[in-house]
Amino acid sequence: MEPTFWRERWARNQIGFHLPQVNPHLQRHWPQLGLADGAKVLVPLCGKSLDLVWLASHGHPVLGVELSEQAVQAFFSEQGLTPRISQHGVFSVYQADVIEVWCGDFFALDAEAVADCCALYDRAALIALPPLMRAQYTEHLNRLLGSGCKGLLITLDYDQTQKAGPPFAVTDEEVKVLLGAHWTLDILEEQDILGDSWKFVQDGVTRLEERVYRLTKG
Repeated sequence: MEPTFWRERWARNQIGFHLPQVNPHLQRHWPQLGLADGAKVLVPLCGKSLDLVWLASHGHPVLGVELSEQAVQAFFSEQGLTPRISQHGVFSVYQADVIEVWCGDFFALDAEAVADCCALYDRAALIALPPLMRAQYTEHLNRLLGSGCKGLLITLDYDQTQKAGPPFAVTDEEVKVLLGAHWTLDILEEQDILGDSWKFVQDGVTRLEERVYRLTKG
């Protein structure tokens, strides 16, 4: 899936993946991570998510990574924030108070850039990627984040033959294959959300499970 795909989605305002409110799973389960005050959070493929604001309001510096500059600019504009903009290698870095968003390709991020991140929040990154890129993404996460890092991962699981992604179906078995060697995985919540997902019903999907994982890097 090429970068132009996501830039075009933002340009056409085809952003059904964007939630107009803070994710309830984040609010419900984040405290269970037991993070220290001031723990910095890496948020890959963050878009213009309100979750960034929620994390910051709960005392966490945030480092989001987003490919679409339109999304980054929309985030700061909609939050009434005037960011300072600097250049770090291939990334344009937008920063206002404790929120910084690195605009560029997540796969170009190096460990030095996230050296002070000890937490991870992934609501829409893993499920945004096709299978081969999911493997590349998790391998990159494993290289970037150090031992003791904690995080939340939210996935969707459905019959991929009934609907093309994104968002893509990611089974529990695949999560274990992708992350199990480096992370301890605990399912905090698992539920069928098909009844609340009319577009999936409209497309003929007959099962839609959402899972919330607590991750701890070994």
